Amino acid sequence: MSGYGRECADIVRAARPGSYKIGMILGSGLGSLAEEVEDAARIPYAHLTEFPISTVTSHSSELVAGTLAGVPVVILSGRAHYYESGDPAVMRTPVETLKELGCEILLATNAAGSLREEVAPGDPMIISDHVNGSGKNPLIGEEDEARFLDMSAAYDPELRAVLHRAAAETGDPVSDGVYMWFSGPSFETPAEIKMARLLGADAVGMSTVPEVIMARFVGLKVAAMSIITNYGAGMQAEALSHDETKSVAKQGMDRMKRIVRAFVKEAGK
Repeated sequence: MSGYGRECADIVRAARPGSYKIGMILGSGLGSLAEEVEDAARIPYAHLTEFPISTVTSHSSELVAGTLAGVPVVILSGRAHYYESGDPAVMRTPVETLKELGCEILLATNAAGSLREEVAPGDPMIISDHVNGSGKNPLIGEEDEARFLDMSAAYDPELRAVLHRAAAETGDPVSDGVYMWFSGPSFETPAEIKMARLLGADAVGMSTVPEVIMARFVGLKVAAMSIITNYGAGMQAEALSHDETKSVAKQGMDRMKRIVRAFVKEAGK
């Protein structure tokens, strides 16, 4: 641990005493879920040491601690991305803060592009595994043996089963898929999308993988979901844009929120 996580956890506890089991990171267009947290303390990242401020308009850069579906949660409403600073460990302190607050589980969400015709914009996808297409890793520079981290079950099978039960309970169809991380901020080329499909990826995006690696490093169990906002380059006639990402993510938000609330209710028991 860097030490900043403990310092930030103390700030959160001073604002809202208590312990937490589930931490969440909300991606593009998904921030409205944080507005549903009850009995909440809301702390801007600017008030938390070493918390990065996102330059992406759809990320509010606010920590929200309270209850969701009756379960104590800590939500990181917005993330900083590798492409904003060139630092793959940019979300290290926020993830460490979740651990210091007692969280055992990280649920990460993102907006992603589909590589499968049958998984359409607006659909939720449970991430079953990932491909690190960037070649970057937040553990580069770590000096002890813990840096040789086993990633064979990075996305916890039991938590994935909880997500599936949550989707069945809410009646929201959901698929499983492999997420491939590209560094961004430019969207992928049609040739890169073709490569990703050949490598077995089902969706592509510009986040999440570094946070998952760091979460596993500090001992958190991980589950993750994508809202599909578009098809990959070369799979749709329209040009890709961040405006489309934000707009379609909002359209799929109701489905995602229903699944997340049901997940939190069961996983937080």
